[in-house]
Amino acid sequence: MIPLPNLRLGSLSIGFPVVQAALSGYSDWPMRVIARRHGASYAICEVMLDQFLVAIKDNRKRNQHFLRISDDERPVGGQLMGAEPEQFAAGAQKLVQAGFDVIDINFGCPVKKVLGRCRGGFHLSQPDVALEIVRRTRDAVPADIPVTVKMRRGLDDTPASRERFFTILDGAFAADVAAITVHGRTVEQRYIGPSRWEFLTEVKRHTGPERTILGSGDLFTAQSCLDMLAQTGVDGVTVARGAIGNPWIFAQCRSLAAGQPLPPPPTLWEQRDVMLEHFGLAQQLYGDDRAGPLMRKFGIKYAALHPQHLLVREAFTKVRCLDDWRAALAQWYAEDLAGCYPDPAIHRVGDCEEAA
Repeated sequence: MIPLPNLRLGSLSIGFPVVQAALSGYSDWPMRVIARRHGASYAICEVMLDQFLVAIKDNRKRNQHFLRISDDERPVGGQLMGAEPEQFAAGAQKLVQAGFDVIDINFGCPVKKVLGRCRGGFHLSQPDVALEIVRRTRDAVPADIPVTVKMRRGLDDTPASRERFFTILDGAFAADVAAITVHGRTVEQRYIGPSRWEFLTEVKRHTGPERTILGSGDLFTAQSCLDMLAQTGVDGVTVARGAIGNPWIFAQCRSLAAGQPLPPPPTLWEQRDVMLEHFGLAQQLYGDDRAGPLMRKFGIKYAALHPQHLLVREAFTKVRCLDDWRAALAQWYAEDLAGCYPDPAIHRVGDCEEAA
């Protein structure tokens, strides 16, 4: 066993170097709290548009879905996406005012509608604009608040795209960002094909030990998280789709890193208790009427840990309210049977519009 070094983002100590990534439509306050309670040392909120943040009024009830933070999840990162450097900086200031401990810049989202509006991964095609966003954001944010960047390995696999990637990477560190997360796929790939971990190795060798690099891509098991750390030399890893409906992955990582055997998957009653806890947090955030429909997608993901996951998944597609949620749990989680580890192939199907 080789002890893992503690992850730091600038002056902020994160600790265990396996964290929860930002996930559009998923990593809201309930998901982040559940992840933290199960061993994640840090989590990032779902991505927010700079235009939205600049335009909203200080109405806590209306905006709590995006801006809700609680002390038990600190430190917590706020991820920002946009097109214009000036508006990006103004959005970052809004996240600081809301209390986020880290500001994360999204240059990685591969969703077509995002790219079409010159946001997310589109910025990898224009280093000058990307670095202007980084500089303005860093200047707009107090010095004690770390600024980080999320990138993919390029827009595509052309030499020009590779050159632009390293221009942005080096320029962002020169502008005093605290860390950069690199996803091993290109924007053009979206989620098709394997994440290229060898590129993460190259990036870490390029930046050296004085720069903080986090890796992302194809982290669906606890062992894969530790494998990425060992094989690439990155300073930390961000678990994205592999954490949806599976917060236990963080505790499993900690056990393996401590030289202990992989813990068994949570039993059905252990799963049931966490699923009820998650629904209760969603009720606090969204209210009774909205919580049910919004939790449906989480139930579908939790179902992957059930030995009859296809039938359980179908049951959660029909959830509309807490009574439906309880009924699905009563039907499929009544007996405390052994759970199962989710099949990574299940997570690779579909596109959850990951913003991490």
